[in-house]
Amino acid sequence: QVQLVESGGGVVQPGDSLRLSCATSGRSFGRCVMAWFRHAPWMEREFVAGVYWSAVSTSYADSVKCRFTIGRDSGKNTIYVQMNSLRPEDTAVNYCGAWTTTTITTTTMSYKYWGQGTQVTDSS
Repeated sequence: QVQLVESGGGVVQPGDSLRLSCATSGRSFGRCVMAWFRHAPWMEREFVAGVYWSAVSTSYADSVKCRFTIGRDSGKNTIYVQMNSLRPEDTAVNYCGAWTTTTITTTTMSYKYWGQGTQVTDSS
């Protein structure tokens, strides 16, 4: 059974940093694109960042460029997103998604596997 489990969410203040992780199990993700999406109550689930596992190519939403960094730890079958300079508008439930494609796409329907999400909340 394929599982994606996110962790690392929390309560932050503007300017803080946070690192979210997504642990995978149940299959090899060597030829998969994995991505982070987020969902706030006032918007649709939106793409944040993606990584093609094998080639280590990455893509970012404009709103997080130069602040967030996505990466992978193949030895631990884990991807992460390092979030710096957090803003109130970054408050959301963050989800990890994966699918067997070689192209990083920004639409939720492109991803078959999802985790349960981890909450990032601005305390200001």
